[in-house]
Amino acid sequence: MPPGWHTLNDGTTLPPIGFGTWPLRGVEARDVVAAAIGHGYRLIDSAERYENEGGVGAGLRTSGVPREGLRFTTKIRGDHQEAGATRQTVEESLFRTGLDYLDLVLIHWPLPRLDKYSEVFGALLQAKADGLVRSVGVSNFLPEHLDRLVADHGVAPSVNQIELHPYLPQVDQLAADGERGVRTEAWSPLGRAGDLLEDPVICAIARAHDVGPGTVVLDWEIARGVVPLPKASSAERRLANLAALDLAPLLSADDLAAITALGRGQRVNPDQDPATWEEF
Repeated sequence: MPPGWHTLNDGTTLPPIGFGTWPLRGVEARDVVAAAIGHGYRLIDSAERYENEGGVGAGLRTSGVPREGLRFTTKIRGDHQEAGATRQTVEESLFRTGLDYLDLVLIHWPLPRLDKYSEVFGALLQAKADGLVRSVGVSNFLPEHLDRLVADHGVAPSVNQIELHPYLPQVDQLAADGERGVRTEAWSPLGRAGDLLEDPVICAIARAHDVGPGTVVLDWEIARGVVPLPKASSAERRLANLAALDLAPLLSADDLAAITALGRGQRVNPDQDPATWEEF
């Protein structure tokens, strides 16, 4: 296993940083993903709802990196939360990407009112047993949702991908994931909000270490054991984000505490509370 990679609770592995692909599509998705892999990214995150699995898969296939060295993630959308539809979704994702297997498949949102996420998890575990999927995880799940899966199926998801950044540090959810042996990934790790990278605390820490604010934020996440999934269309930004690995661990304990203290419960979309959010 390459240095810094994480071993998940099912024995599969993930690199310490990944590359997000929303809203890339078509030829742009193919070319940007291939370029990102060329820069050194090995975990590529997609979703059925992004409508870019074809382009992303083409980028993986044309990157020149052996398949076993790459990790591809996709997610089951809300209107396919039913056992039969989930199986077909996995099969269609394989056809769209042109891959022989999917490394990691997540349930995109728990949709607790629908109350199908446990059924979907079981269908994904069967797809794993059948060799279509290597690892089964979730996205945007709260502790009670994780506990339901363990109670129903006897195993915890390998990953929980959640919104996580300094304005939403997710201290309690990160601890809950860790207690259950679940690795946390961060979507929107740089917050999408322009004011985050201009925050005086983050900028002061960046100046002290002679790095950019984005590097500080990503290093904070990596130091907490989180796998961030930053997005960047430009080569300069992709390389700058990836450089956080070369500098880690960069931050002191005081730096880490100061950044975590910036938490204000600020979501990119204020309505996206996993307890109530419905996305189909």
